[in-house]
Amino acid sequence: MKFSSRRGFLRAGAAFAVATPLLARAGAAPGTSMAPPVSGLTGLSSITSEARFITGAERQSRRDKLSRLLRENGVFAALIEPGSSLRYFTGVEWWISERITAALITAEGGLAFITPAFEESRLRELVDVPVEVLTWEEDEDPFVILANWLKASGQGPKRVALDEAVRHFIAYRLSEAAPEWEVRSAAAEVNACRMIKSPTELALMQLANDVTVAAYRAVYPLIDKGMSGPDISALMHSAQARLGADDPAGGTQVGKGSALPHGSREPEYVAEGMVVLMDFGCSVGGYRSDISRTFVYGEADARQRRLWNLVHRGQEIAFAAAQPGTPAGKVDAAVREFYEAEGFGPGYQLPGLSHRTGHGIGMDVHEPINFVGNETAPLEPGMCLSNEPGLYAPGDYGVRLEDCLYITADGPRYFSDPPPSIDKPVG
Repeated sequence: MKFSSRRGFLRAGAAFAVATPLLARAGAAPGTSMAPPVSGLTGLSSITSEARFITGAERQSRRDKLSRLLRENGVFAALIEPGSSLRYFTGVEWWISERITAALITAEGGLAFITPAFEESRLRELVDVPVEVLTWEEDEDPFVILANWLKASGQGPKRVALDEAVRHFIAYRLSEAAPEWEVRSAAAEVNACRMIKSPTELALMQLANDVTVAAYRAVYPLIDKGMSGPDISALMHSAQARLGADDPAGGTQVGKGSALPHGSREPEYVAEGMVVLMDFGCSVGGYRSDISRTFVYGEADARQRRLWNLVHRGQEIAFAAAQPGTPAGKVDAAVREFYEAEGFGPGYQLPGLSHRTGHGIGMDVHEPINFVGNETAPLEPGMCLSNEPGLYAPGDYGVRLEDCLYITADGPRYFSDPPPSIDKPVG
């Protein structure tokens, strides 16, 4: 089967993902309902057609900032392998293999690539600016070629920094080929660029969150007794794709599985009084959403309501604490102080909040910085983080509400509004 675009492939994959659990549930035990037909989502259509994507000019400004930081820190160049950082700085979508393809951004503003000779033409098609391309034949050592390029590049500092995603064998072989050069991490410089989002990035993240919120509102009424976590997840993936997003992702935990932050492999099915925890996101223009919702199928009991309300209050406390200039770890501490006063923890112990209160988000679902106890970095305008202070009781159930926020000079702002109550759990 051929697809005219990557988005078409993803949408077809999402539709197949919906069909698969529906077929699997055809033999469901008597008394359980079938998963709802995909027709329940046919009214959805794209809400992302007006998205404004990252331009070449913005990528150039990113490279300029990285170059300035490299100069200030006495580094000749940063080496970046395929992944989100390569897309961030160059717009090039490539893949990881045993053959090195990487970008080199120099302190003086240069941009070069190294790639196998047979890939040069393809690579040049993807780069939107004139660029130097170092090539190597299959019987040559690319690290010798790279080392010779470094040695011939001038009298600057003999120091090269590697993006965090660069694999160990590349660092090792480069050190072997250029032993007089210091090889160190580029995390400080790269993260200083990526952590602070531009207005265009924030707008793309807002669209991704709008998609996920709309998908929750479409799928929630379709959830019925007898459905499994995969049944619900397939509907969410399909809904997000229909709404115009790429890479729909996430999962649903039912019953005891909700007590495990990343779920259980044990199958459980929706039943009266059971907790359902949903955690989903998608991508628009390369930028992610990440939203969690928890509800009780049927009528919630007093204990379930209390736990849900405590998590809701935990979100409010985290949001209030997330002010510009505040060390990110203090946001996590404020939530734990409240939870411990309510009998949970202490610290990261269960029953309680066993994970960080939130993580950075952008092109990757998880990025620096985090709302976690040992994070001392101060919050700055343009930073984007999740706010997800769940509470979990192992062997029973858990509650997590997650909405992402961004920091402004006047304080935090939400991409998605938290739900008001357990009776209106998707907002």
